Amino acid sequence: MQNLLRRSLLVALAVAAAPAAMAKEPATASRQANEAATSRHYAALIAGAEPKLAELTMFFTQMPKGGDLHHHYSGSIYVEQYLDFLDRQGLCVNKQTYRVETDKAKVAAERAKAPKERNCLNSTEVYADDHTWRELVQRWSNKDFDNHGVINPPPDRLFFQTFGYFGPVSNANFAEGLQELKKRAIAENVSYIETMFKMAPAVANAEFDDKAWQLVNDDAGLNAELQKAMEGFDRDPAFAKSVADFVAKIDQAAAGIDDERFTMRYQTYVLRLLNPSQVFSSMVAAFKSASIGGKVVGVNIVGQESTNVSMRDYALHMKMFGFLKKAYPQVKVAMHAGELGLGEVPPEGLKFHIDQALTVAGADRIGHGIDLAHEANAPAILRTMREKDIPVEINLTSNGFISGIKGENHPVTMYRKYGVPYVISTDDAGVTRHTLSQEYVLFASRYKPDYAELKKTSYNSVRYAFLPTADKTRLTRQLDARFAAFEATIANLAKTVVPVRRTTK
Repeated sequence: MQNLLRRSLLVALAVAAAPAAMAKEPATASRQANEAATSRHYAALIAGAEPKLAELTMFFTQMPKGGDLHHHYSGSIYVEQYLDFLDRQGLCVNKQTYRVETDKAKVAAERAKAPKERNCLNSTEVYADDHTWRELVQRWSNKDFDNHGVINPPPDRLFFQTFGYFGPVSNANFAEGLQELKKRAIAENVSYIETMFKMAPAVANAEFDDKAWQLVNDDAGLNAELQKAMEGFDRDPAFAKSVADFVAKIDQAAAGIDDERFTMRYQTYVLRLLNPSQVFSSMVAAFKSASIGGKVVGVNIVGQESTNVSMRDYALHMKMFGFLKKAYPQVKVAMHAGELGLGEVPPEGLKFHIDQALTVAGADRIGHGIDLAHEANAPAILRTMREKDIPVEINLTSNGFISGIKGENHPVTMYRKYGVPYVISTDDAGVTRHTLSQEYVLFASRYKPDYAELKKTSYNSVRYAFLPTADKTRLTRQLDARFAAFEATIANLAKTVVPVRRTTK
């Protein structure tokens, strides 16, 4: 009797559970069918000698793109937004030099003049004067460069000089700028940005400069000097206050950015164009800021890599990073390394940048890495990045514009071939006037990865973010749901394709 009751109970439980199990199976099958349909639809868009760029643009604008990990705040704000900031700060633009006038007395004197006599214009006046607007936007960004709308300077010069034009307005209105970037990210289905936001505070010391240059090839002596300097900063209350104030400014600007749709975190950085004392003090401040465990999640180094100072001090900077990475092993480091093309520097200058960023500085991610093919230890670099799971940040538009590295000449082909993880990112979308969606369009149309690889690339931008595990898990689950919805939409769209009927005469 007991066995009969037990069997009856088991049957009853199985019958009760069956509807739930049956409900799960069709849902899983439906998701898989939608994914397969999306894969077929995408494959048709990249097929042939001329991929369907307009449809790819629509596809990638809607596709969830987990995050943008190589992203500069100041270079990602569009010129139009900076002109709004200009008015908010009560400044004006000189219509002869296209530079911002920051002297409030001179601005007031200009405003006192009759409109036709003004040499310094607010945003309304800039837009009203078509010549001034066009000249300004061609200096503050790369607009019209490729269609020969201007007498073109070298592209790298134009790119890096833009920061000097909009710098006076990029250093204020941070909260408004971050909100603008958030709004644009949400509009193109980007759920996370890790932006290089502000330079950590620096201190100049001529005596340190001389010693650092003398000791660059003496590792023991250099480390002793770096230790001495760091201990001095640790004892300096003024330096501690500068770091605390720096972190507080970032927290203040970031207030209200994170919500259920979007997350942003911040890298601080050092400028490689400065003297060693300024670079190292800024580096110490950066590592301290990132070690707190707040919204500053990593450290980077910026500045044109091909300049004389950058090349001269590259090895020194890598050793400084390596020293601080050992002192703060928990701090994540993303490194601009190998952003160089053949001819930008003598050939020997192309041989070691990525290698030293990995082996000396201890980089957790490599930014750009476009001189890979020229590096003396290229096979070892590929092996190290693959085995240690160190991704490269690919910036196709930026690399093509600044250094002319594009198509099959871009080392993304090598990174993919040898199993190095990678992420797709924008770099400075305001200067080069593009979007993360367009980066995916370029990647897909040029290199024709399958849909599974593209989807993995999107997830990689969460996997390799400098975030705690809990945040990565949250963003990954969010990405799962977004991809399910996206693939359902594309599967339905694919059903509505109307075959083209060709008529004959």
